[in-house]
Parts: sequence; structure tokens; C-alpha cells
Amino acid sequence: MIEVKDLVKRFDGFCALAGASLTVPKGAIYGLVGPNGAGKTTLLRCLTGVYRPDGGAVEIDGRAVWEAPAVKTRVASIPDDWYYFMQSSLRDMANYYRGFYPRFDTARYERLKAVFALDERQSIRRMSKGMQKQAAFWLALCCMPDYLLLDEPVDGLDPVMRRQVWGLVMQDVAERGTTVLVSSHNLRELEDVCDHVGILNKGTVLLERSLSELQDNTVKLQLVFDGDAPELPAELTVLHRSAVGRVHTVIFRGARDEVEARLAAYRPVFMEAVPLTLEEIFIYELGGADYAVKDILL
Repeated sequence: MIEVKDLVKRFDGFCALAGASLTVPKGAIYGLVGPNGAGKTTLLRCLTGVYRPDGGAVEIDGRAVWEAPAVKTRVASIPDDWYYFMQSSLRDMANYYRGFYPRFDTARYERLKAVFALDERQSIRRMSKGMQKQAAFWLALCCMPDYLLLDEPVDGLDPVMRRQVWGLVMQDVAERGTTVLVSSHNLRELEDVCDHVGILNKGTVLLERSLSELQDNTVKLQLVFDGDAPELPAELTVLHRSAVGRVHTVIFRGARDEVEARLAAYRPVFMEAVPLTLEEIFIYELGGADYAVKDILL
């Protein structure tokens, strides 16, 4: 289990993380989402021991990560800006990883040649961005990590390879119990693979829940009334409201059954729940943090 407690990280007076706390259950695929500059990459670098926290705690299975080689051998990371030695080939980097990860699986490395059609002898810096990402996944999966930390992991991959690498990751989660923490702006993709979600904004975690709980606690209804739309009950939390003609689309925070029961008293001509995407939840949860989509006249 990954636990981040009241994490603080500053850079020359700028506070990138201001008391962030989150918990990633063992064997989960946890999606960390947030606007640009929210602190996602900084948090991941604290988890890998690249940055030393200025306050709070970062622990994996109850052990602090900072300057803990035994913990780091169980963690593999694919950062957004992947580092490799100049002129090194994929084979060179595999030998380098083998020296740090005692469970590096050479047999698996050979098997994955059929998945990643890359030239092991080619200099990595001469590969395209997508090929470099494939190389990163190839090496990380061969480290046999208990924890896999991913920052914009499939950026640059074509749709077929995206599906391929997510299939490999989810296979490790199912068969080995690997715990995955992934930061990405591709919310549609996270919705397909994650079972837990945390929303980070301005260095703090606004909320974290299982994806099913998050979706169950937010409901999107389309309503049509006979005549003008009435004032909605004050006890209902409205995240967003719009109208096209007589059709009113309203997003509420709350359980669907409870919201529908309260609205039934207003006798709508039509009321239907509409599936809510993770992207919509993200936008309208952050709307209260002054991050809603703004209408601007140009």
C-alpha cells in the first residue's frame, strides 16, 4: 500500500505540494488527475525518492521511501521525461536495470521481444518518442515491480500499442497483485483501466474514492417540466446546470435514488439519468475550485 500523508514540497519559495494526502490500496490501479501545475509529477518524484519531502511522509508498505534502496527495488517508474544514458541501446539499459533490480526477469525480457518490435542494438536517443515509451515499458515490466508509477505513460503511443501496454499492465495487476499509480490527462483512458481516482489541485488532494463510488455519488439528469423550470431544492448540491430548449441538464452531487426522489415532487414531464464520464466529474468537481470551463467572448 502507498500512503502519502500531509506531503509538502517547496521550490525556491513556491509550494508545489501543500499537505497532499492519498492512499493507494494494494493491487489497485489508481488514477491521479489534476490540472497542469497541480503537483502530480512532483508527488510521483517524491514517491520514487527523487525529491526529498519538506514535510509529511511518503511510505510504501509502512516504510519511508527516501534513501531506502530496499524499498526502491520494488518500485519501477516511467516518468513523462524518461532518462537514459547517451548512446545507450535498449540492451545496455536492460543490463543497467538488471544491476539495480534483483528480480529482473531475463526470460520475460526475451518473451516481450514479440510484443515490442524494437532493435535492441539501436541507440535509444535515435528512436521516436513512441518507440522510447515502448522501450520504457519493456524494461519496467521486466523489473517485476510490486509498485509501478506512471506519468503520462502512453503519450506518443499509437492506439494499438496503447491497448497492448495496458493489457500487459492489467495482466500483472491480476496475476501478480501489482499496484499501479498513474498520472494522466487522458481521462477517457483512465476510466477504462482505473478502479480508484484521486483529484489533485494546487498541491492538495481534493478527493479520492473508488471510481464506482465517485460515479455513484454524482448523477447527471435530463429534465423537462410542464412550463418554466422550478427552483431546485436548496438541499441538493448542483455542480452544473444547462438548458437547450425545454431540456434541462443538471449534474448533482449525491446518490441517484435520493436526488430523483426529491425531484419527483416537482412532477417533471421527463426525467432520465445519463451516464457521467470521469472527464465530466473532473471538470465539475474542480468547478468549485475556480476551474470550470469559462465562456469567453472573442
